[in-house]
Amino acid sequence: MLLGDIAEIKTGLVLTRKKATIEFNVEATYKLLSLKNVDEDGSFNDEPFEEFQSSKELEERYFTVEGDVLIRLSYPNTAICVGEKQKGLLVPSYFAIIKVDHNQFLPEFIAWYLNLDTVKKELERSQAGTRIPSTNTNVLKTISVSPIALHKQQAITELLKLHNKEKELYQKLIKEKDQLFRALSQKIIEEPFKEEKR
Repeated sequence: MLLGDIAEIKTGLVLTRKKATIEFNVEATYKLLSLKNVDEDGSFNDEPFEEFQSSKELEERYFTVEGDVLIRLSYPNTAICVGEKQKGLLVPSYFAIIKVDHNQFLPEFIAWYLNLDTVKKELERSQAGTRIPSTNTNVLKTISVSPIALHKQQAITELLKLHNKEKELYQKLIKEKDQLFRALSQKIIEEPFKEEKR
C-alpha cells in the first residue's frame, strides 16, 4: 500500500506570491508555521509562531487542521502530527500537508512512520535539486506503508507518547541539575572571598 492511496498530499503556500509588500496592501495577518517551530524528533516546541501579512485572504487548504500530518520537504524530512493547539496555522511550501484516511490509519502513526530512519533514507535517496535538495509530493505518494490494524497503531502511538513524556522529564531533570550545579559551584567559589573579608 502506498501513502498516496491512503492520504491526500499537497504542498503548502508559496509565501512570496501572497506576501504584502507594503503595509497598506495587507488584507490579513496569519500565524505562520516555520522550521524553527518543529523539533527534529517530530514534535512542536515552544517557539512563538511568526506572523505573515498577506495581500489577499488565503484559501483554507493552506491552514493546519487537527489530525493533519506535516512533513518537511527538505532534510531532515521531519514529520509531525497537528494537534488541537496547532490548528489554524498557515503552512508554507517547504512543508507538505498529508490528510490521512482516518478509517485506515491514525495520523500520529503515519507521522511516527515517516520519521523512521528507513523512510528518511528512502526520501534522501530520491531528493532532487542542487543547492537545497528537496522531496516533492509525487515521491511522498510512492512511500510504501504496511497495513497495520488500528489497535496496533494505537498501541505504538501510546508508547510514543509515553516515550516523549519520559524524554521531556529527563530533559527537565537535566536542566534542573545544571542549575543546581551552577548554584553550588558559585557558592563554593564565593565562600573563600567571604571568609577573607571577615
